[in-house]
Amino acid sequence: MSDDDYVYDEASGEWMSAADLKAKQGAAEAGETVEVRDANGNLLADGDQVTLIKDLVVKGAGRTLKQGTVIKSIRLTGDAQEIDCRFEGIKGLVLRAEFVKKR
Repeated sequence: MSDDDYVYDEASGEWMSAADLKAKQGAAEAGETVEVRDANGNLLADGDQVTLIKDLVVKGAGRTLKQGTVIKSIRLTGDAQEIDCRFEGIKGLVLRAEFVKKR
């Protein structure tokens, strides 16, 4: 396979050139990880508990999460600014790291 061919990346669900896919896989094997930091600059990890620092309107759910709400067991997404979490009644909740602080 030449570097000009396009291949489907199962992890991201996108088509990308073979050269880009090789570079992405090489970076993952090298142990490059994205550091996710909260509003205060604390390093976040999978399974941490966070508290909201402001009221957030959740699109599609018709709800507002109030300041001080505790979110348990977060998961990092690979993006430096997004964390995936669960909250009762809301599926697929993704929060920006700038709106939370670590407990």
